[in-house]
Formats: sequence, C-alpha cells, structure tokens
Amino acid sequence: PASRRAFLAWAGAGSAFAALAAGAGTKLRGRGRVEAARGALVLPPPAVPAPPAPAGLAVAGLSTRVTPNADFYRIDTALLVPRVDPGGWRLRVTGLVEAELEMTLDHLLAEDLVEEEVTLACVSNEIGGDLVGNARWLGLPLGPLLERARPTAEASQVVGRSVDGFTAGFPLEAARDGRTALLAVGMNGEPLPIPHGFPARLVVAGLYGYVSATKWLSEIELTRWEDYDAFWVPRGWSKEGPVKTQSRIDVPRARASVPAGQAVVAGVAWAPARGISAVEVQVDEEPWQRAELGGAPSEHTWVQWRWAWEAAPGHHVLRARATDGDGVAQTPERTRPDPDGASGWHTVEVEVTDRA
Repeated sequence: PASRRAFLAWAGAGSAFAALAAGAGTKLRGRGRVEAARGALVLPPPAVPAPPAPAGLAVAGLSTRVTPNADFYRIDTALLVPRVDPGGWRLRVTGLVEAELEMTLDHLLAEDLVEEEVTLACVSNEIGGDLVGNARWLGLPLGPLLERARPTAEASQVVGRSVDGFTAGFPLEAARDGRTALLAVGMNGEPLPIPHGFPARLVVAGLYGYVSATKWLSEIELTRWEDYDAFWVPRGWSKEGPVKTQSRIDVPRARASVPAGQAVVAGVAWAPARGISAVEVQVDEEPWQRAELGGAPSEHTWVQWRWAWEAAPGHHVLRARATDGDGVAQTPERTRPDPDGASGWHTVEVEVTDRA
C-alpha cells in the first residue's frame, strides 16, 4: 500500500539521516579532541631564539612586520582540513638514506628547537596580491635532521608528504646551503594553527610553498631529482620554485583620494634567502626615488619601506620596484603566476585632491 511505501521511505531516510548525523558527530568529536590537544600543548622555549625584532615603520595601513596567524594566507589542496591527533602523529624519514628515522611529537619537542622569522609566498600570488606573509617559526633545523638518516650520494630531492597524500619536492641542497629550513611546530609563539599544518610542517626560506611548505607532514622521502615529480609539477607548474623578488604598495590603496601636500607611499618587499637591498618609487614618468627601508632580522623576511611624497593635485600613477641582496632589480616585464610565479612592478593609480 502507498502508506506502507511512504513509511518505508520515511524510515529509510530517517536511518540515513541518523547514520549521517552519527558520522558527523564522530567527526565533530574528533575535531574537538584535536583542537583540545592543540590548546593543551605547551611548546618548549627555543634553544636558539630569533634575533631581536626591529621596530616596524609607523605608517597607518602598512602591513605589520609580523603577520598575525589569523591573517596569514592559506592556500592548499585540502577540501577538508586534516585534523591530526598529536598523540598518534609520526614522522618517517625514508628513501635514499642509510638509516630510516621515525619521530613522535614528544621526540620532536625534546629536540633543541630554533626560532626564525621567514616570509612565505604562494606561487599563485598576483602582482600586488596578499598571498604572502611573515611569521616567527619554531622548529628543528631540517638539514641536521636529514643528515642523521645519512642520505646516499644519489639523493638530491626532499619530498614532503602530507597525511592527505599531497607532496612537495625541493632540492636537497636547500636543506644544506645555510638558509632557514625547518621542521616547524610553532608559529608566532603558539602551536601551529590547524589550518597551517598542526602538528608539524616544513618551512623553507626562498622557495614557493607549492614546492616546499608541506603541511600536516607525515613523511620526508629522499629521492633523485629526476625520479619523482611532486603534486603540482605534472599539472604544469615549474619543478623549481625560487621566490621572485617582489614589492607591493600598501599605502595609498588603488583609486584612493589623497590630499595634496605631504603624503606617504609605503609597502613591503621580499626576496627570501637573498634579502632586499633597495626599494624605489616612481610617480608617473618622473625619476625613480629611493625609499627608506625598515629593519629586518635576516634576509629571509620581508622589509617594510616608505617614501615621503609631495603630492600635487591631479591623477597620478605610482610604481614600486625592489632590488634583492644580490643587486638584481625586479624586471618590469609583467607575467602571470603560472608556471613559476608572477613578475612585474606593482602599480597604483590615485587621485590627489587640492586641500582648498
């Protein structure tokens, strides 16, 4: 009878809903456990603290020298953010090594951890975009950790593997050449936020995240460079991912109305692992002018900059370009982010209005 069919359909839907609700409840309880475990985790003080932080430039609207965790960009392939139980977390070091390693979070936290500021940037960041940030990271230096596993002579690539299967690969030399490369557990004085890789991730200065910054790390495998292409390489992105020198105008914003007279043009510039030696500003087609640079604890972080501008009424085009620590200036040629990062000068158009 129709009433029986309706009842059976209702009962089946109810059972499915109950099963779905039960599954959702289990996930929520698991999510709550991981968040509680993160909240209870106490990070050890660094054996080597970061250098004293220089004071930032005092300009309203300028990006802060250190990016708060809540404002730090997040780009990854995870549709659902992995929530890893820190009590059950294991890291394995495998591949072309003579002695495979396995490490728990307790083992990692008992190591001599160091604190370093590093600016990370996404390869998909457009010119003037905000997919870049600077943070203070706590972690174990990656190079010495890998040396414990005794890489073979054939090993030339470090492949980070996430709990969700994502992979990123970079040259083994980047863990050996003196730049900051960390197995990180802390970010700006607290355990890694869950969306940023809790309980552990990789941070490598000077490389875009898609080739280096594996979050929710579960395995580090050493391979030959030519033997393995990580996640994004078969999808058309460059296998090598050095961060390009970039500068960005934060103040004034595009299409802003600026009062005539004394004004400030300010922003940030970055070339991690090389540093920034100069930033210049151009108004319309006038000569380039050298900006004042803020302090930076190392070549691995971005630099704030500002320039005093006597703004005349009218429509104006502002441009910024940076020169890295090797003396190489940004190219004016504007390119797309794919396959190896955008290039070009950031340009902002503003309207200067007469005070009268």
